[in-house]
Amino acid sequence: MNRNIIAILRGLHPEEARPITDTLIDAGITRIEVPLNSPDPFDSIAAMLEQAEGRATIGAGTVLDTDAVARLAGMGAQMVVSPDCNPDVIRATKAAGILSYPGVFTASECFAALRAGADGLKFFPAFKLGLDGFSALKAVLPTDAETYAVGGVGPDDFAAWQRAGITGFGLGASLYAPGRSTLDVARLAAEIVAAYDEAFDDQ
Repeated sequence: MNRNIIAILRGLHPEEARPITDTLIDAGITRIEVPLNSPDPFDSIAAMLEQAEGRATIGAGTVLDTDAVARLAGMGAQMVVSPDCNPDVIRATKAAGILSYPGVFTASECFAALRAGADGLKFFPAFKLGLDGFSALKAVLPTDAETYAVGGVGPDDFAAWQRAGITGFGLGASLYAPGRSTLDVARLAAEIVAAYDEAFDDQ
């Protein structure tokens, strides 16, 4: 099953990268990003790309400029996630053949992102937008636009967001936090995957 779950590993240290990568893939989470405000993020991403060996889509989050996009492209990263909607970053990402998931909150940002070529829209912070806000935006978006709820949304919320038409989710602290053991990450990942599968079992 191709699950639209993006693991957000904010604060990851490079020595954790390989075991956490295997833990997430084994649980069924195959989209993984390391925010660039983590310790030595490019080292972690390089290790994860090598460890995944094509079994997962690996990339960076909190990508704010085209220089970072260029460095990620040179490494072979496959995904760029941002907290904001920067058309220059989106266009550079797509020109490099990388998946682009910019952060949006308003209709103007959604359409600016799509016009620049974004592969999906990251609604952030989703808990502030809420289901009502998302439903209102969903009504005017192209029907094939991929949408992700990120920020303050966890497994208990999956079913309600799925009914509202969300495509997927980005999970940060509810999945990984600095110092959390691989066993705890494995347990949380299993709970997240089970909740996702239950919410999307008719898809």
